Amino acid sequence: MTTPRTPPWTPPNTEDIEPLPVGRWWDAVSAPTAVADRALEQLGRDSGAVIQDDTYGKTYWLIGTGTARSWCLRQIRVLTELADESTLLGVPPAAWGPEHQTHWRIPLGPDHYLTDPGHLAPALRRAVDDVLGPVPEGRQLCYRCQLPTDEPVPVTMEHSGSVAGATIYACPTHARDYPRDAVTQAAAMRRALDRGRTR
Repeated sequence: MTTPRTPPWTPPNTEDIEPLPVGRWWDAVSAPTAVADRALEQLGRDSGAVIQDDTYGKTYWLIGTGTARSWCLRQIRVLTELADESTLLGVPPAAWGPEHQTHWRIPLGPDHYLTDPGHLAPALRRAVDDVLGPVPEGRQLCYRCQLPTDEPVPVTMEHSGSVAGATIYACPTHARDYPRDAVTQAAAMRRALDRGRTR
């Protein structure tokens, strides 16, 4: 007879979301949910527990502390303990499912706790390329805040008559607010690809 194992850590609050410090029990990796959807397809059973926050369109994996400090991926953020400030992650009760805005997309459990960064990094790298397309060259201005961004996201193309015009870019914060148009997104990605081939 096997006895059920308990996870090494469980959320202390059973009633509501609780802001907990990263770097104490785990670090967290944040990705836009569209990127996370693709990464989760690739990870399959190699994914640990996953928190999804539908309010802000973010998904979080829990990973070992200090295991991903050097990562540099577009729109992927590693939340870890910093020397001069604490970073908090809103953690839902272990029993919360998709009926809540913030919930465990992959429930926390003995077999689903921390995700191995060695599996997560390549899955996120491929997902970023698949979902966000090629990297635009150089800094671009965000259409909304009009500030330069090092992580421009092509959101649409301006058309002038029968000729395609300029690509419209957004910073990661405002890209999710832009109305999605699959045709113009595909055209913007194609244009960025073509530009890369001719330089």
